[in-house]
Formats: sequence, C-alpha cells, structure tokens
Amino acid sequence: MRTLLLTACAVSSILAGTAPAIAADVSPPAARMQEAGARLKALYEAETDAGMARYGIVKRADGEYSPAVRHESVDPASQQERLTYVRGLLRQLDAIPLDDLSAEDRINAAVFRTNLEHALIDGQFRQWEMPFNSDSSFWTYLDQPGSLRTAEEYRAYIARMRDTPRYFDQHLANMRDGLARGFSVPRVTLEGREASITNFITDTAEANAFYAAFRQMPSTIPAEEQARLRAEATAAVNEAVIPAYKTLLAFYLNEYQPRARTALAARDMPDGVAYYESQVRKYTTLELSGEEIHQIGLSEVARIQAEMRQTMADAGFQGSFDEFLHFLRTDPQFYAKTPDELMMVSAWVAKRADGQIGKLIGALPRRRFTIIPVPDALAPFYTAGRGGLESCQMNTYDLPSRPLYNIPALTLHECAPGHSFQMALAEEQADGPAFRRHTYFSGYGEGWGLYTEWLGVEMGIYRTPYENFGRLSYEMWRAARLVIDTGVHLKGWSREQAIDYLAGHTALSRHEVETEVDRYISWPGQALSYKLGELTIRRLRSEAEAALGENFDPRPFHDEILALGAVPLTTLEEHMRAYIARGGKPVVAAQGVVAPSQS
Repeated sequence: MRTLLLTACAVSSILAGTAPAIAADVSPPAARMQEAGARLKALYEAETDAGMARYGIVKRADGEYSPAVRHESVDPASQQERLTYVRGLLRQLDAIPLDDLSAEDRINAAVFRTNLEHALIDGQFRQWEMPFNSDSSFWTYLDQPGSLRTAEEYRAYIARMRDTPRYFDQHLANMRDGLARGFSVPRVTLEGREASITNFITDTAEANAFYAAFRQMPSTIPAEEQARLRAEATAAVNEAVIPAYKTLLAFYLNEYQPRARTALAARDMPDGVAYYESQVRKYTTLELSGEEIHQIGLSEVARIQAEMRQTMADAGFQGSFDEFLHFLRTDPQFYAKTPDELMMVSAWVAKRADGQIGKLIGALPRRRFTIIPVPDALAPFYTAGRGGLESCQMNTYDLPSRPLYNIPALTLHECAPGHSFQMALAEEQADGPAFRRHTYFSGYGEGWGLYTEWLGVEMGIYRTPYENFGRLSYEMWRAARLVIDTGVHLKGWSREQAIDYLAGHTALSRHEVETEVDRYISWPGQALSYKLGELTIRRLRSEAEAALGENFDPRPFHDEILALGAVPLTTLEEHMRAYIARGGKPVVAAQGVVAPSQS
C-alpha cells in the first residue's frame, strides 16, 4: 500500500489506473459467440431461479413469477449450501472464454461475476452473523409489501408474516455466534435503535404497520374475500408478528447490546484488516487501498473547502468559517416550522428539476415517483433522505436538524434525476437478463446520485449562495466520508474525532453528524462508494468533453450511462471510453437494475 500526497490531478490518475484495458472491438465468429452466450445465459438464469426459490417464488408457465410466500433461510447450513453453489457457478463462468462473448454479454458476465464474488466475500467473513447496522436491519421494511392487487398476493404477504418468527430466530442464532467471536455491531452505535423494533409491538393488530395494506383493498377482490383476508391478517399479526418482535426486542436489549464489542474499528474484529479491505472492494468495485482512499478524501476536502469559503463570501457573510457554520445551524430562516413545509420545498425543487432534466438527459422514464416522509420507526436515527423506485423519502424528524438549504441537493440525489429517476429508467429496460434488474452496485448508483447534485448547477436549481453552500456541504459530507471511514477502521480514530471532523467541515446539524458517524462506524466501507463513483463519472465526462469538443452533447452521454445500468465502476469506465472512442455513438444496448439506495 502506498501513501500519496494527492492533488486533484493525482486523484484522477489514481482512479483512472483502476480501469481495465478496453476489450478489442473484434467480434468472435457467430457460432462461437452464440454458444458462449447460451452457456452464460444458462448460468445466470439458473441463479435467478435458485434465488427466487429461496423465497418460495415459482416461475409459472407464462413466464411470470408467483409472489414470495416466505423469507429466505439464513441459518448457517443454508448459508454454506449457498456458498458451495456460488463457487460452482464461478468455476463454470471461468470456463466460458470472455473473448467469445458479444459486447453485451461481456457486460452481463462482468456484473454476474461481481455479484458472485460479493457473495463469496460475505460468506468468507460470515457476514450473516452481523445482519444489521445502525442504518439498516433485517427487521425493517418487512411491513411494506408493495402494491398488492390480488387475493393471492395478499395471502402470500400473510404467509410471510407467519414465517417471521422462524426468520427472526435464525438471525438471532447467527448473531449469538457473532457475539461469541467478537463479530458484532459496535455497542456505541446501538443506543436508541430499539425504537425500530418497538414500533411493531402494538396493542392491537389493526394498529400495527403490518396491517396497513389491509385497511383499503382493491375493489376487484370480493367483499367476502376481503373480510377473510383481514381476519387472517389480524391473526397473523397477533400470533406471529408481534410475538416475534417482542422476542427480538428482549434479545436486543438484554443480550446483544450488553455483549456487543466496544472497539469501533473493523481492524479490531476477527481478521479485521482483511475484512475491511473486502468491504472496500465490495462497495467501491475498485482496487484501491484504504490509504489511497484516505488521501483522495483529504485532497477532495481541501478542494471543496476552498469553494465553500468562496460561496460564504458570495453570501456577503462577515466572519470566520466556523461562525458561518454556526449562523447556518441556528438562524430560523433556514428551518421549516412544519413537516409539510419541508416536504413542499422538496416537491418544488423536484418540479423545477422536471423543467430542466430534458436539456441534460435524452431518455426520460414514464414512471412517476412520490415524495414521502421517512417512516416514524426509522426517522430518529435515519439519514436525511432515501431514494426508491416508487418514492423518495425526506426525513422530517427533528426539524431544527433539517436545514432547508440542503433540500435542493438532497432532492436531486434521492428523487430526480437521481435514484427514483435512474431506477425508473432501469425498470423500463425490460429486454435484458432478470438478474440485471435486481443488481445494485453502490459505486454506480450512489456515484450517479452525487453526480446529479453537481448537475443541479447546470440546471439552475441552486438559487441562493446558501443553497449552493448546501450543495457543497453535501459534497463535502461525501468527501469527508473517505477520510472518516478509513480513519476509524484503519487508523483507529475515535467516535469524537470523527464527529469533530464532519462537524467542522460541513453545515450538517449536530444530530445529522452523530447519526452519520454511527452509520460509518457500524457499516464499514459502504460510505466510500459515493464520492469515488461521482469522481469516476465526472472524470469520464471531462474525457468526453475533451475528446469530442463542440460535438459533446450531455444528453447521449448521460443516456449511455443510464442505459448501461448498475455495473462495477471498472466496467463503466471501459464502456464509456469505448463510447468516447466511437465519437459519442452508442456502444451497446445494455440493461439497468432496480434496487434501493442510501444517501
């Protein structure tokens, strides 16, 4: 591992050095290409069907899938069986000559291989023994079954409710194994997170979030059938869901939290340095050392800091940088008085963006999204927002910690042209392999989300120096993650050091700072993907602008990235350099993915 003092150019050269050589644009003979493609397709389709079967999903004669009737089995025997299967798939994938594949199938193979390698990473370190962190957990979102339209779908949801005790018991057994070997979420990040459990322990089934889908059912289901389904749901919530959450709560408070590790750093866990390096590879899809990432972070922090100071001057503020941050965190003009006010600011940003997106992106999705508050059970310790296919979320908990000058950048990232927009376009790429529609790589997805915050400048979204400072503060937030994540997990930073660093460099509120730092402590490596992905996309754009000159058009450039879908960043670089080499003409019609994301 080499230590580098980085300038902005050095950042670019390090990231550029991670990309593989571009495959020669020479097509193999048709017969060989067809045979290799068929072998690859057989592998990824078999894996897709096996994955569906773990949830009791069956492919019907018409090619459609039945709804899931159970949760997956997560006990050690099932995990080991899965690993054996994955190793076998990798051996078969290795036997397919890459040069015999079409350009599109080379992308499919790269995505498929990376998925399998990530499964091996999780298996090697028995990640199932630590199945949650301060941000995300196996017990949340089970109450959100999506749009239920038929009695069959409602019964499948009830079956999953009934399966909750078994599913939780297996996770609890795994977590006990993790505790026994010192592989756990750090204790300091667990405080107060039990609220996400207690929310599902209600006095009546009808008051429970799991019952919400039954309050208003489609009129196409007969009234008598609706009554039967509601009765079955009431029984399932009372007999399975609430008891399972009570058992989980007792375990969390009385067993897990007292025995969780007190050390913060991933390096202090069993085989900790190797574990952290594996998480870096998994979330960034780049071959960078922790030290290289730390230095990239320091370089980006210095660059953004200079822009922030200039924006402070543009605002006409007379005082120090620290005084400006204090002003932003405390002046009432920057804070909503009601949740609706914050939501309306976000909605107004989204509609203004609608008027500009077509100037920068050619292909627009048909699906619409809505903007909703973060659920009450998660909001107190959740991030500022989250994107999704059907909706993007804004956190309205503790309004004095949610400055309105951050909302424009947050809305672009989570809604459009960020996550909701990208996922909708991906959903419409219906001709490719099913596994591509269910794959998500943080480097690509979060890199695009952060890149769209920067696009907001071209779109004219930031109307005041304060809103532009909010954008820069959000960019600084992601740059500081590179320093903090590696600082905590490789250099032994304390929680207080991490909090002071983030608070001293951004306009985030104290509540947001502490919530975010706990997320980095409990989720090693994930936070690195945003800035490294954004740097990759911005560098590729700079290369395209330099190579194409006055022929550069941002619309086909962005269309090419979005049509490609979630891929490893090395694959994105190879693909977009081929696009540039062809004078900005499409390389291949590739497929997208649909997946959740984080801020």
